[in-house]
Amino acid sequence: MHVYSTYEAKAKFSELLRKVRSGQRIVVSYRGEQVAEILPINSGRTSPGKAVQRLEDEGVLGRASAPKGALKPVAKRRGALGRFLESRE
Repeated sequence: MHVYSTYEAKAKFSELLRKVRSGQRIVVSYRGEQVAEILPINSGRTSPGKAVQRLEDEGVLGRASAPKGALKPVAKRRGALGRFLESRE
């Protein structure tokens, strides 16, 4: 994903369209706040695998690393659902 200010987007509109045609996503910001997104029309029709690959290529997603040791419970008390189910028995 590439972010351009409104001024840059206006000045480089043809370049941005070339990037969008090649499958890239463009975000336009106004005073530092992201306000618009330009993406290919068929971007909503890609397979989940292609979407994940695109996000990995853009650096948005990364492959998970193997856990370091055993996972431990975070909560000290059983959750509300467990207590509720126990009360129903």
